[in-house]
Amino acid sequence: MALVAPRAQPGEPFTIEHFRDWAAELIMDTGEPWTLEPFQEAFIADVFAGYPECWLVVPEGNGKTTLLAGLALYHCEFRIAASVPVAASSREQAEIMYRQAEGFVLRTPRLHEEVTSPVQVAKGKRKTELPRFLPLEGHRRINHFQGGRIQVFAADDRTGDGVIPSLGIIDELHRHRGLGLYRTWAGKLLKRQGQIVTISTAGEPGGEFEETREKIRQAATERSGSFVRAATSRIILHDWAVREDEDPDDMDVVKAANPFSGVTIDGLQQKHDSETMTVQHWRRFVCNLPTRSEFAAIQEAEWFAAQVDNGIPRGEEVWVGADLAFKWDTTALVPLWVRDEQFRLFGTPKILTPPRDGSSLDPEKIENAFIELYERNPFEKVVMDTSRAEQLAKWVEREFGCDVVEQPQGIPTQVQEYDAFMEALRNGWLHHTGDPEFTRHVLNAVAKIQRGGDAIFERPHQSRRNVDEQDRRVIDGLKAAAMVHLVATLNAGKARKPSRYNNPEARLVIV
Repeated sequence: MALVAPRAQPGEPFTIEHFRDWAAELIMDTGEPWTLEPFQEAFIADVFAGYPECWLVVPEGNGKTTLLAGLALYHCEFRIAASVPVAASSREQAEIMYRQAEGFVLRTPRLHEEVTSPVQVAKGKRKTELPRFLPLEGHRRINHFQGGRIQVFAADDRTGDGVIPSLGIIDELHRHRGLGLYRTWAGKLLKRQGQIVTISTAGEPGGEFEETREKIRQAATERSGSFVRAATSRIILHDWAVREDEDPDDMDVVKAANPFSGVTIDGLQQKHDSETMTVQHWRRFVCNLPTRSEFAAIQEAEWFAAQVDNGIPRGEEVWVGADLAFKWDTTALVPLWVRDEQFRLFGTPKILTPPRDGSSLDPEKIENAFIELYERNPFEKVVMDTSRAEQLAKWVEREFGCDVVEQPQGIPTQVQEYDAFMEALRNGWLHHTGDPEFTRHVLNAVAKIQRGGDAIFERPHQSRRNVDEQDRRVIDGLKAAAMVHLVATLNAGKARKPSRYNNPEARLVIV
């Protein structure tokens, strides 16, 4: 019996004309043939142009998972010995990609018709007919009769070393723990002249995905409204998002960032007005703007509204909050100037990052940071948890002649710090100068609800052992700021004790 080859399509494989004609035979879950959209064709054309790394970042509901399910099947049919691993962030997300590809196979007669398998013939098997594509639901795998394979699994960079993709697909990259698996696969592309394609919506600001996305966007070769095409010799990015200077509540603007024809202005308006919609979800998943989750303690808008141009006047006495760490988390020294009850200004902090290689931060660096702060603004008091830094507290008193106020960090105290900080921020009493590292610490924090409904500032749940993710979990600058803010405002208006430099005989007390 003669071998049955894949049905010939007009033109050459791996051209957009060939892919368009092949895709037209696939049946959607509506019963209609699959018709590619112009924005999808533009992206696939760039994939076929041979860029090793291809990114499509577009809001939810724009058919990106369907597009890559079709691309995976096409690649398996026309690439000899195709290996198409598909990595999703979770088992549930992996199931979506698998179902899309499986649905195409089951609904499209040509994709599941029986053909003669060259693999079976070569092995001398008595039965040589196999379905062109065979979905194996339990394994989330789809086999092609010529030996190619699509394998869908939950992403884990620790188990991705053995994969050598001809076409690697990473689904919703913003949901992955980091870019470890992406880098592993990208590093293996040369072995098979392969490619990696990723689809995603926006992530959280400061996350590894968003920082990488922004780096790629800086290479933009085409900007047209909400669309950005960025290309280097290795990477191509197609990015659809509402611009930062546009109104995310204007449905015409949002529609321009959602290129799929099935997304309509009326549909967007209904989605926007739904009682279950949140601002965070709308901005991130519909407008494709980097946005912190609804669990974030402080949102960008309220923090940036508190920014002022001028810092603490040189020479003014300040309170300093100190949150100390030596191995993984950072040490943060945050100055606070209370001009009056309704104007409290955080100055530029000193934030020190430990080596994170198992060794500790050098205490001398902390002392030098204190000295640099003091040379600009003398200290009225320093607020810190002295339980792990008694010697440093004594050094501060001796060196600067100011009291150290001990602030143990139990839950009741943290609740007070949270409440006082958020009240001052809401009322417009709290200000800062926009220091980027301090801002990152503030915006990293989530509000952890305690039994009874109280809240405290808490780190996100990334493990501190993942060094790549450590910058996303540091909130030490905020902890120091909340600590000193509470103590300073509670003591506002009380008579100041003279500095030891002005009164050498004053007795220093840790209170």
